[in-house]
Amino acid sequence: MLHTVNQSPFQKSTLESCLRFVRKGDVILLLEDGVFAAQAGTAMSSLVEGALKSNKVYALSADLKARALTDVIQGVEVTDYAGFVDLVEQHTTHAWL
Repeated sequence: MLHTVNQSPFQKSTLESCLRFVRKGDVILLLEDGVFAAQAGTAMSSLVEGALKSNKVYALSADLKARALTDVIQGVEVTDYAGFVDLVEQHTTHAWL
C-alpha cells in the first residue's frame, strides 16, 4: 500500500494518523506540505525516523524545492514526478487528507 500525506505535521495530525495504520512494508509518500515531515532536526523528525525502521518513506522533490527544504532526514528517498507515478502504478493508494 502507498500512503500519501499532503498536510504539514506541524498543523494537522494527518501523518500521525497515517502512521497508526501503516503496516510493515507499506510505502509513505510525503508531498505538498507533507514534505515538512521530511526535514531533519525538527520536533516531528522522530515520527519519520521511526517509520523508516519498517517502511520506505519518499518525499517529492518539487515540493521540497518549493518550500526551500534541503536538510532531509537520512533514509528518506527524494523522488520526482516520474517516481511518484511509478509508486502509484505499483501500489494501491490511500490518501491521508
